[in-house]
Amino acid sequence: MDICAGTSKGVFALDNGTTTQVLESRGVRELVGIRGRCFAGTGDGLFVSDDCGRSWRASGLEGREVWQVRDDGEGALYAGTAPTALYCSEDHGDTWTELAGLAELADAGGWGIPLDPPIKGRTRALVVCGPHIWAGVEVGGIAVSGDWGESWSVVLPGGNPDLHMLFAHPEDPDTLYASTGYGRLDGVAEMVEGNAGVFRSEDAGGSWTYAWKGITPRYSRPMCIDHRAPYGLTVASAPTAFSSYREKNGAQAMLFRSEDGGESWRSLCDADHSPSAANFHGLTVDPEVPGGVLVGTDTGEVWRVGDGAEWELCGKGMPAVLSLAAMG
Repeated sequence: MDICAGTSKGVFALDNGTTTQVLESRGVRELVGIRGRCFAGTGDGLFVSDDCGRSWRASGLEGREVWQVRDDGEGALYAGTAPTALYCSEDHGDTWTELAGLAELADAGGWGIPLDPPIKGRTRALVVCGPHIWAGVEVGGIAVSGDWGESWSVVLPGGNPDLHMLFAHPEDPDTLYASTGYGRLDGVAEMVEGNAGVFRSEDAGGSWTYAWKGITPRYSRPMCIDHRAPYGLTVASAPTAFSSYREKNGAQAMLFRSEDGGESWRSLCDADHSPSAANFHGLTVDPEVPGGVLVGTDTGEVWRVGDGAEWELCGKGMPAVLSLAAMG
């Protein structure tokens, strides 16, 4: 298995401990393989590879930050971008058409990140199942459509509009998981339990339960779910959005796993990462190891983490690793 790491400065291929840059680009937030083609969502638009990540070419959405690409299971692809928008491709990513309704919803709601100066919101998470689309916007909420993006409604897990990642349970598409932060349209929420973390819905997003009880740090961002039983849900968290290895005590980040839908959690961190001085940004399922994940850090490292919290270094010396994909 080859690993591709999306970093703050491009895509790197990892092979037996060596790293080779194969694409130069800003902020590679997404790496995903869909039906034999690999997609890299970057700060410079979308790139595709038809040779397992060895070479790349531009594939539209120039001038947009591409945060996530997903397949609807029926032949169409969807891409979420910043500023908040949603695009659809009917030719496997060669051309893209905007579904204008989401951007109009974001503009009407004044969605954005409350920094100084403010940053426009971004569609950073997607779940797509046929005509049903759930688009997680930072900061805005979860926009929900049941008609291929023609019309939308908005839900807020626990009243939280600061969406980071969304995943559906592999065997039950009505069960959704969302990781969230402290951002609100009018500032930052109080950093107490219940205001940020992981939420679960069992009715396709209609209602949500807080699934992060007793877990610290609470600010949750990277998340992935294993498609193999027992469908382990893995989440990385840190004290704040800006936690970093550069801080005096490091990022204080942790990695947690749940096999029961968020009812209970256990640490996947070993002694050297409890907590971790490096923050975790890239996170994906390891297809070769049941229950395993691949983790990327803000110190430019990639680790293979086993279900029993065994950590193996796969690559280092890169810019901050923001996304990961197993190729081949």
